[in-house]
Amino acid sequence: MAFVIHEDTAEATVQAKTKQPVLAVLTIEDELQLFRGNRENFADIIAAGKEHGFLVYVVTVKQLLLNRKMLNGYTFDTGSNSWQLQKFPFPDLIYNRIPLREDELQPLVRRKIAACIKHPRVQIFNPKFFNKWSLFKWLRESQTTRPFIPATSRLLTVSGLGKMMARHKFLYLKPVSGKAGKGIMTIQLEPEKVLPYRLKIQGNKGSTTYNCGSIVKLWSRIKKESSGERYIAQQGIRLAAYNDRSFDLRALIQKNNRGQWDISGIGARLAGSMSITTHVPRGGSIEDPEKLLVGVFGQDEANKLLTKARTTALTIARQIERGSRRKLAEMSMDLGIDQSGQVWFFEANAKPMKFDEPDIRKRSLERIFQYSSYLLKARDK
Repeated sequence: MAFVIHEDTAEATVQAKTKQPVLAVLTIEDELQLFRGNRENFADIIAAGKEHGFLVYVVTVKQLLLNRKMLNGYTFDTGSNSWQLQKFPFPDLIYNRIPLREDELQPLVRRKIAACIKHPRVQIFNPKFFNKWSLFKWLRESQTTRPFIPATSRLLTVSGLGKMMARHKFLYLKPVSGKAGKGIMTIQLEPEKVLPYRLKIQGNKGSTTYNCGSIVKLWSRIKKESSGERYIAQQGIRLAAYNDRSFDLRALIQKNNRGQWDISGIGARLAGSMSITTHVPRGGSIEDPEKLLVGVFGQDEANKLLTKARTTALTIARQIERGSRRKLAEMSMDLGIDQSGQVWFFEANAKPMKFDEPDIRKRSLERIFQYSSYLLKARDK
C-alpha cells in the first residue's frame, strides 16, 4: 500500500453533508508513513463500514481536535492503492487502535483519550490496553471467574518467588505489559538434580535454557533477563498436547447488535516444537480447535469442552468489563485446557489482532458495525 497524500475537497464536501453514521479509527501519527498501525486491517474496516452504511476514516491523535466539526483524516483508495488525506465530519464513534502500549502512555495521548471519554458527543471503544496484573485482580474479585485463574502474584522479591515455588514446581513468568509472548519465561523445579532450577526464556523462534543451582542464582538470571520490566509469576498449567505439542484456544469476544457480549469465533494455536508459547510469531501454528480436542479427548468430550470454553470466555469478558469500569466493545482471550479437561484463563487483549480464520475475520468486522449501530440507536432514544 502506498503512502501518497492526496487531497480531495469535492468529495469531502459531499461527505460533510451526509447523514450516515461516522466512525473514526484512532491511531498515532508517524513521521515516515503518516500513521502507525496495521494498514490492511484499517482498509478492511473502512470497506466493511461502507457495506454497513458507515463513513469510516483513520485519524491520528493530533488530528483529533475535539472542538471541530470537520477533521483531517485518511481513507484508502483502492483504485490508486494509496492512502488519501481528506476532510471528514467529526465522528460519532472512535475505535481505539493505537498499536503500542508505549504510544498509548504518552502524556498527549493519555490526555486525548481521557477527553474522549468525557466528551458528550462521542463514544470511544476500548479506551486502553489491559494490564495483566489488573486483569487477574478483577477476575479474582468474582466467585464465578476465580476458578479459571491460575495462582498469580507479582514478582517482586526472591523470597516471594521462593514461596511461590514451594507451592508450584512449575511457573510462568510474564511481563505485565507483554504482547505476543515477548519476554515470557518458565521455571521448572527438579529437586533431585544438582542444578534443580531450570529457567527457559522465550526467544523469537525458539527458547534458551539455563540451569541454576540455587534460587539466588535463579533470581539473578531472571533480573538480568527482565531488564527492569515488571513481571508476574503464575502457576504453570500442563496443557493438553496434540502430537506432543501443547495448544491453547484463542477466543474473539465482541458486543453484538443487542449490545451483549457474544463469541465471534474460537481458534486454536499449536506450540512450535522449540517454543514455550503458542504464539504464531514465536513458531506456533493455526489449527482447528475441534480437531485438536477430538484428537486428545474424543468427540463427545471435545464438544463439551468447546461449549465450556465459550461460556467461560463470555463470563470472563463480562467480569473484565465490570472490573475495568469502562464500556468495552471487544477483546481476544487466551484459554488453556489442561490434561484433565479443566479450562484456564491466561490472557485477554483489549485490541485483538486480526484472526487468520476467514469466518472469524468476516464476523469480527461485521460486529464492529453491528455494535456501533446499537450504540447510536441507544444514544438517539
